[in-house]
Amino acid sequence: MTQNNQNNAATLPAGFLAKMERLLGAEYEQFLHSYANEPRGGLRVNTLKISVPDFIRKSPFTLSPLGNFEAAAFLVGGDERPGSHPYHAAGLYYLQEPSAMVVASLVRPRPGEVVLDLAAAPGGKATHLATLMADTGLLVANDVSASRAQLLAQNLERWGVRNTLITSVAPERLATTFGPIFDRVLVDAPCSGEGMFRRQGSFEWSQAIVQACARRQTGILDTAAELVRPGGLLVYATCTFAPEENEAAIARFLARHAGYELEEPPRLPGFAPGRPDWVADESLADETRQQLGRAVRLWPHRFPGEGHFIALLRRHEAEEPAGSRQPARYPSPRHAELMVWRQFADEHLHVDFPEERMTLVNNRLYLLPARALDAGGLKIIRYGLLLGEMRRGYFRPSHTLAMSLAPAEVRLSLSWAAGAPEVQAYLAGHDAEASGPEGWVLVAVDGHPLGWAKRVAGRLKNHYPRGLRYRM
Repeated sequence: MTQNNQNNAATLPAGFLAKMERLLGAEYEQFLHSYANEPRGGLRVNTLKISVPDFIRKSPFTLSPLGNFEAAAFLVGGDERPGSHPYHAAGLYYLQEPSAMVVASLVRPRPGEVVLDLAAAPGGKATHLATLMADTGLLVANDVSASRAQLLAQNLERWGVRNTLITSVAPERLATTFGPIFDRVLVDAPCSGEGMFRRQGSFEWSQAIVQACARRQTGILDTAAELVRPGGLLVYATCTFAPEENEAAIARFLARHAGYELEEPPRLPGFAPGRPDWVADESLADETRQQLGRAVRLWPHRFPGEGHFIALLRRHEAEEPAGSRQPARYPSPRHAELMVWRQFADEHLHVDFPEERMTLVNNRLYLLPARALDAGGLKIIRYGLLLGEMRRGYFRPSHTLAMSLAPAEVRLSLSWAAGAPEVQAYLAGHDAEASGPEGWVLVAVDGHPLGWAKRVAGRLKNHYPRGLRYRM
């Protein structure tokens, strides 16, 4: 146990501790004692790239299953550093706070659906949703912050997904553009973050901040309600304990949106119910108050994570029709541009991409998702799968394309073992000697792509993105 963890409870805001003692009563001591324990690290396997049994067989980490809600979710040994392993660069797993992994599992998207992650950065829940959808249908991943949306795009790129649309706009813009078309909408709401105290230590907290977050969440939820199709599911999640941002936020929502009701999720070990008794509103209808118990609370003394609140809001089937899912209307590449692509694909790929779904934006060639939407004037970070860039007379494949491929889908590939010095050298951006046919080579670790290199005269010129390179 570190000194930081020993002193965590002592440095937490006194107002927060007093509030939690009042709310939890006899359970408060267990809650408080959890802050003396080290935070647990979580790892979720990317089953789009590798099966769970194969990952366990290859994994150099100490793994223990997290729970029945997700077979690909594990706890990792505290002294291990999976973030610096080449398997992380290959997108074989995502490092995620354990209780946060529960959220997408309760969203339960199905393959082929149209799903929205409204505040998706940095991408933990978005990568999980894409996996559960088997990278089919369409996942719209949005974040209002342009810088955070770029980080989101980077994480989805490493995950290797193809059927995503990444946007960076206010939720109101999405509602105006799309309307009620989504089968499932996830609102991972900005919150006071009380569930992060154990991991991050004390930070600024006050009841005024809690109330300000609650007001903001009310607006976001109201907008999200406009995006869910009749019969669809709206999932609200926070990483805070404050009832003002949790049960009370849901109570306010239900009072304004009669077409929604709370749905009962599966009850698994460590899942505590919502606390309707913590909502002081005396005008709250008895039926609504009873529904609040259907929410899920994850507590650090009951579940191996930092804490979460999750509520599943089902929209009623109604006479109001769902919105119209307008097909995408993006400019098609010209014949000359397609010829440049075809030359690259014929020489280097063993997989066909449908040209009727390709679009060219600022000399970047994209493969649109099969269920791409017309995004109007929204700020789009990524249109689908970025294939690469059109240069003068030739095509330069993207890192995004590399991360979506398997070695069997390319003509030239080279795989090194995870412990080989060549892997670290490649991730650091160094060239290498490697005889063989000239052209674009997919570089892999234990058969899982890391990125491109170009072989010329027996030398591999490194094309691993500069912003991702390791320091040696």
